[in-house]
Amino acid sequence: MSIANLISLARLLAVPIAIWFVVNDALAAAFWLFVAAGLSDAVDGYIAKRFNQRSALGALLDPIADKALLVSLFVTLGLANQLPNWLVILVVFRDLLIIGGFLLTVVATQRMQFEPLWISKVNTALQILLIALVLARLGLGVADHGLAMLLIYAVGVTTVLSGAGYLVRWVRSLAGAELGS
Repeated sequence: MSIANLISLARLLAVPIAIWFVVNDALAAAFWLFVAAGLSDAVDGYIAKRFNQRSALGALLDPIADKALLVSLFVTLGLANQLPNWLVILVVFRDLLIIGGFLLTVVATQRMQFEPLWISKVNTALQILLIALVLARLGLGVADHGLAMLLIYAVGVTTVLSGAGYLVRWVRSLAGAELGS
């Protein structure tokens, strides 16, 4: 277990704490934990690259920790009526689609190569900004001046585009696997 992997594991273990903070109206604490999780994501990536601590475990643990935190906060904030239900459903469905497509591709092609699409990176960045803004608004009293609504629609659009992009990728991959057999 490398230091980078331990940091990712700590981020994963912070998920229930973040949810607890939101559910118990400790929204400033939720905001700061979310910021710390974001910083830890940058730190574990830097450590893994700089000190040659990249591993198969880290390649899976890091995105699992990221997705667990984001999806959990989307669901929790949706249940708290702070995010629209349609957006929560889109975000959760897309991530389930990604996980299912990844597993199906691995089983069908015996390859575990997974590079995120650029639109997926944009989508993740917008999701992070939206969650941070909502938590800052609720916990710190930061005025959003309509930015939250703009981010909600931007996350919705990039979620659909990202999900569609992965679907196309997997259909092509699976079609290639069938042709090769």
